[in-house]
Amino acid sequence: MDLISILINGIPLFYLLYLIWKILDRKRHQNCYILDYECHKPTDDRMLSTKFSGEIIRRNKHLGLNEYKFLLKALVSSGIGEQTYAPRMVFYGREACPTYEDGILEMEEFFHDSIDKLLKRNKTSPSEIDVLVVNISMLACMPSLAARIINYYKMREDIKVYNITAMGCSATLISINIIQSIFKNEKNKVALMVTSESLSPNWYTGKDKSMILANCLFRSGGCAILLTNKLALKNKAILKLKQLVRVHHGAKDESYNSVVQREDAQGNLGYHLDKTLPKAATRALVDNLKQIAPLILPVRELLRFAIVLFVKRMNRGSINGGPRPVINFKTGVDHICLHTGGKAVIDGVGASLKLSEYDLEPARMTLHRFGNTSASSLWYVLGYMEAKKRLKKGDKMLMISFGAGFKCNSCLWEVLRDMGDGNVWKDCIDNYPPNTLVNPFLEKFGWLHDHEDADTFHIPDDYVIP
Repeated sequence: MDLISILINGIPLFYLLYLIWKILDRKRHQNCYILDYECHKPTDDRMLSTKFSGEIIRRNKHLGLNEYKFLLKALVSSGIGEQTYAPRMVFYGREACPTYEDGILEMEEFFHDSIDKLLKRNKTSPSEIDVLVVNISMLACMPSLAARIINYYKMREDIKVYNITAMGCSATLISINIIQSIFKNEKNKVALMVTSESLSPNWYTGKDKSMILANCLFRSGGCAILLTNKLALKNKAILKLKQLVRVHHGAKDESYNSVVQREDAQGNLGYHLDKTLPKAATRALVDNLKQIAPLILPVRELLRFAIVLFVKRMNRGSINGGPRPVINFKTGVDHICLHTGGKAVIDGVGASLKLSEYDLEPARMTLHRFGNTSASSLWYVLGYMEAKKRLKKGDKMLMISFGAGFKCNSCLWEVLRDMGDGNVWKDCIDNYPPNTLVNPFLEKFGWLHDHEDADTFHIPDDYVIP
């Protein structure tokens, strides 16, 4: 009877221990790990030199002297070099009349290159992929791009598929968030994330200055990433997701209208970048950092910032101006992986967070070498850090991205092992950073400033670009 009584009385305790074990076991399987990633490097015949850029601009018959001078100023200050890549139809002279097939072929060239290399290097069969998330903002087709990948690689019928469009440059972290949510509810999964942008059907051929800027910044690229929550693969992982925060300011009209796809007055489709964009980006960044800072920074830094801010507010009546308090993210973060939205974006975030040139170097060099590759740009920045052997076991890395809507997303990764393998940078990393980031646009086209009369300005048809 005593034994039976002990067993009966012990059942609640055993059940409680079982629940605790179940919660802990589930938590162990909810982590999101990155196993590997592969950035796409287009072939050299798609490289956009200064001379060829001039030829593309010259082919646009809508442009006059004022537009030429505007483009020259934008390109000179863009921070973009001569080794970025453009879609093939530009080299065929068909940017004004791209076909549906141009967009598809551009994406398939990237898919087959990057996914093949990623799966082969990790000895992963397509049938082992449980989740597929594809984000290509500016190309919607039927069947979807995700379906094309499934068909090409003959993936399983029960694969979970997400095909994301129109999320802009911030789509990478949205995709990570989707995978993270799946990993929290299902054990032992492997996910493939594919991120890129289709430029072929979206090359602007009008003369609206707010829309032609996109041609100066955006370039071809893409990345395939392999993720898992399998404990058996934990030792092979390179990064572990610690926190992720998303902010969306779509309810604010000014933010919503800062980046919009539209037609210009002549009916040419493109992307309007409004003058309110820097303000919208700043507001979104501030709101995002307010949320993620308490999650990733040490208490001592949060207390320091709170005290300094309190003192400044108390003395507001007696102190004129003075520097505003800035929270030091480097107290909890070793590396900043920043979206290469443009030189102004990099400069702005750097100034806001008081980052050093060393912190901003990966983003600046990525912008120079590959341009703004939209949602995939973060992975080229990560590749630069890895190629420079900056990432050591235990380091914390903060990713920050912006996108139309207007959105600012961020996440914190923990480096699980020293990273330094060859990647998309391996053929040129020794040349970076270069002695100067000045591109030769002003040298080749500076003569435009010698002309003042837009009505009489004309470039002869037989003019040869130097």
